[in-house]
Amino acid sequence: MSGRLADKVVLITGTGGQGTGRAAALLFAQEGARVVGCASSSEGGQETVRLVREAGGEMLSVDPVDLTEPDQVQQVIDRVESVYGRLDVLYNNAARLRNVPILEMSLEDWRFTLANELDSVFLMTRAAIPLLIRSGGGTIINTSSVSALKGTDILGFTAHAAAKAGVLGLTRQLAVELAPYNIRVNALVPGGIVNAKTAQWFLKNVAQKQPEGGRRLLKRIGKPEDYARVALFLASDEASYLDGTELLVDGGESISRGERPGGHVHGYRKGRSDV
Repeated sequence: MSGRLADKVVLITGTGGQGTGRAAALLFAQEGARVVGCASSSEGGQETVRLVREAGGEMLSVDPVDLTEPDQVQQVIDRVESVYGRLDVLYNNAARLRNVPILEMSLEDWRFTLANELDSVFLMTRAAIPLLIRSGGGTIINTSSVSALKGTDILGFTAHAAAKAGVLGLTRQLAVELAPYNIRVNALVPGGIVNAKTAQWFLKNVAQKQPEGGRRLLKRIGKPEDYARVALFLASDEASYLDGTELLVDGGESISRGERPGGHVHGYRKGRSDV
């Protein structure tokens, strides 16, 4: 099959929902990839497989799987190797969090989010690296969040922000350590996202504060397909000179607020001039 990912073996975590994982599975398969997904729900994971195959793509899914359990993570990698014998792209997309304001947050809430949004990325990456090396190299895409770069007036993102900031640090260091093995590592940094599952949450928590897309230059909240297309670029050979960086995809919200990644505002940092 021809396409931007022709004959590449791609592992995407978190393909059982209605978000970016499913959108990426459909798009990557359309571009010729042999997609392996994994999901916490067998029902959701197999539904994505059905949709991909109906569209003429190739996909299998390992589910249910708990990505915070090292043995289960290794089983996913073992399945990839047993079926295809190689791995070219790892897309760490899966995430689960608890939105709890800091004054109400328990240690369990904190640990749950860190385990599912940072530990899971580490565990899957660590398990996949030997297979990527045996495959001659490849690329890893980690999903961070705009919450790693700035605060928000929507309460409850404390643990999420910490975990996703950790993903950025992990991405940079992995890029350094894995470059000798021809493995590129980059991060996708999405802004808000609306899908069938999160629409009601956004209406309740975001829409009133950010009508018509808030300060986003594009005047809309991102859709799963918006982020899947950027992930496709990072997975493809078109991004072969991109390594150790983060790609901010937020519809222009940061620039419309006068912000830059990292929190700089119009050339000024608190306490001194940045000009």
